[in-house]
Formats: sequence, C-alpha cells, structure tokens
Amino acid sequence: MQKIVIFDMDGTLIDSKKDITISVNYVRKVNHNLPPLSEDFIVESINKEVRNLPKLFYNTDIYEEKDRELFERHYKEQCIQNPYLYEGIKEMLQALHVKGVKLSVATNAPTQFARTMLEHLHVAEMFDVIIGADKVQASKPHPDMIHKILDFYHYDAQEDKAWMVGDNSKDIKSAQNAGIGAIFAAWGFSTHGTHSVIVKHPNEILDIIL
Repeated sequence: MQKIVIFDMDGTLIDSKKDITISVNYVRKVNHNLPPLSEDFIVESINKEVRNLPKLFYNTDIYEEKDRELFERHYKEQCIQNPYLYEGIKEMLQALHVKGVKLSVATNAPTQFARTMLEHLHVAEMFDVIIGADKVQASKPHPDMIHKILDFYHYDAQEDKAWMVGDNSKDIKSAQNAGIGAIFAAWGFSTHGTHSVIVKHPNEILDIIL
C-alpha cells in the first residue's frame, strides 16, 4: 500500500506573500501607475474562492499579456528573496520521507517558480512531482493536477491512500473532486477553515498519515 501526500505550496509549505506583493505592486506601478496594495489585501484576494484577480490587482477585466509577462519576469528574480518554510514543515516532510510516504506538490503557481522556490529552500529533492497550473488544463479546485500526480504513482483507490494538504477551500475541493482525503492547514494564508480535518501545526499531519 502506498501513502501519498500532495501539498499546496504558497500558504501551506512556504510563506511567499512578501515577494508576491512586491511583484504585483511592481506591475501596478510600471504598467498602470497605481498605488501599492497591502500584503493582507493581496493574500485575501488570492484566497477568495470566486474572484477576478486582474480586476483586483490591475483594474483590468482580464489578465493582459503585458501584465503577465512583466509579473513573471519580475517574480522570477523576486520569488527567492524572502520566502521561508513555515515552522515545522521541513521536519514534517523529512519524517514522512523517511517512512516512505510519497510526497508531491500541486500549486496554482507556475511550475518554474514552484521548483525554483522549493530548491532555494532545500526541500525540492523530497518531492517526486512538483506541478503547477501551467501543466494542466484547469487549476484547483479542478482535480486535474491531483489526477496527474496520482497517475504518476499508478494510484489504486482500493489499495492506496492519498491526501491533499492545503490552506484554501480550492485545495480542499480539488481533493474532494479527486476522491482523496483532505487536510486543511490553518497556519498559513488562511487560518480559518470549515473542513472536517483541520491541523494547526505541521506535526499533526504525522499523526494522520503515519
């Protein structure tokens, strides 16, 4: 029997809000001459289940290509300036890894940024798959990412166990849509969850998985 744990990244494994905010505000200033937004506003906006981020961030109805290109060009350098692993994350990952638990990442961020950040924080080698929204047709809460990871492991629902760990309702719904377990992480970008399984510290995940 395989045990598979799929993690969200931003707000679950790492705190990346400072760099996201800096890059969003850079695009606002350069392309739109708009004043800066606060970290709290940007995180709250990202975590809304239904939202139009281009409207909230750049006052445009769609994500214009010039904004996407400038953000990605800026964030490529910015994304490793200030991120950090939440307390207890590395120890939790190491404990699962040692026990033979299969570990992967499913993030709505672009794959290149996810891999860059996790490599910078010296945990990328523990993950078998790191996949972003650019690698699937639909991002979370659609189950595409989770299905892609489960297929990598040749997951058998009758034999294996799998969980999605995330700080957002989209993570929980993606797990439900894929038919696997879901664990809400209440230490990151969203401290309040309505899901039935809520953990307040990474070491609580060990009790559930092991």
